[in-house]
Amino acid sequence: MGIWRIDEQEDFFLEKVPLKKDVSHPYKRLQHLAGRYLLPGLYDDFPLSEILVADTRKPFLEKEQYHFSISHSGCFAAAIVSNRYRVGVDIELVTPRMHSIAPKFLHDDEKKYLVEWEPLPKVHLELTTILWSAKEAIYKWYGLGLIDFKQHMQLCGPIVFGMNDWIELPFVFKKGAPVHMTVIARIMDQLVLAWVVT
Repeated sequence: MGIWRIDEQEDFFLEKVPLKKDVSHPYKRLQHLAGRYLLPGLYDDFPLSEILVADTRKPFLEKEQYHFSISHSGCFAAAIVSNRYRVGVDIELVTPRMHSIAPKFLHDDEKKYLVEWEPLPKVHLELTTILWSAKEAIYKWYGLGLIDFKQHMQLCGPIVFGMNDWIELPFVFKKGAPVHMTVIARIMDQLVLAWVVT
């Protein structure tokens, strides 16, 4: 897994990354390129030119020699790659807008894990952002779309704060047979990173 702070101009990435997708907005194109730029840094034989994009907008390799996921937010891009497991990654900037969209993705059962943090608004906002980012990572891991963020992905236990600022979140994915998984997250300044590997 890797994170890239985007300080470069487009030409820097175009030297190594083929621009196959028609992205018209200059900053979105820069994010697109930076995310793909990370992939060969994680596996030097990663076939960038073979990336396809599914109808669900998930990038993939037809031969599935690697499973990968890309995310970007603000001036950051992140990528995760595995040659064995399905993966999903998401990065999000911590912003107050998260409170306004929380009712769209938080199930009532999940809110009980956040109640104790309400007296600490900054921490409460960070944890809400982590839950959103965790669900985005699971969504990318699944890759087939048509997911209800409230019903199909639910936090199913307390948030565990581990060593070195790592945070573990037990989730159950409920589309089809239930799949229990652990999403790992970290807060770095005002950036949340979450990923899942199964």
